[in-house]
Amino acid sequence: MSDEINDEDLAEGLERKKISGKKIVLFIVLPALLLLGGGSLALMLLGGEDGNDAAAGEEQAALAAAKANEPTELLFLDLDPMLVNLNTAGGKPSYLKLTISLEVDKQSSLEDLQQKLPRIIDNFQVYLRELRVEDLNGSAGMFRLKEELLIRVNEAVYPTRVHDVLFKEILING
Repeated sequence: MSDEINDEDLAEGLERKKISGKKIVLFIVLPALLLLGGGSLALMLLGGEDGNDAAAGEEQAALAAAKANEPTELLFLDLDPMLVNLNTAGGKPSYLKLTISLEVDKQSSLEDLQQKLPRIIDNFQVYLRELRVEDLNGSAGMFRLKEELLIRVNEAVYPTRVHDVLFKEILING
């Protein structure tokens, strides 16, 4: 008999826990409609697909302009070898010998670099003298050196643009 009572109690409990249609509408359908309406409104206010089409058109125009400005010929300016003593904080002197080529894409840029060569070498010398041997260790050190020299040369010759700094020789004595 105790089994019958448990089954009857279970049946009554299930009937009480049924969700009415009003509750479904109130807690599920209504919030879903609000989310869809809010999303549609936000999409319309932020530009929607028309805004994406305009942005895509601008991006394609920028890519076409960049393609038109691609270097047609590569020219290189070889700098004389530089020998600098590195910062050793009073320890045993260390030296860096560096031979560099600068890559540009126009003859006019090459001529501008040759005119501004004293400024370029000065910027390089000032930077290189502050380096320590530890700064030049490994490929990461060489990459940082290359990036720093590229930044400095582009600042020195602005508005001309150097595309790359190429190492022809790197010797560290220390």
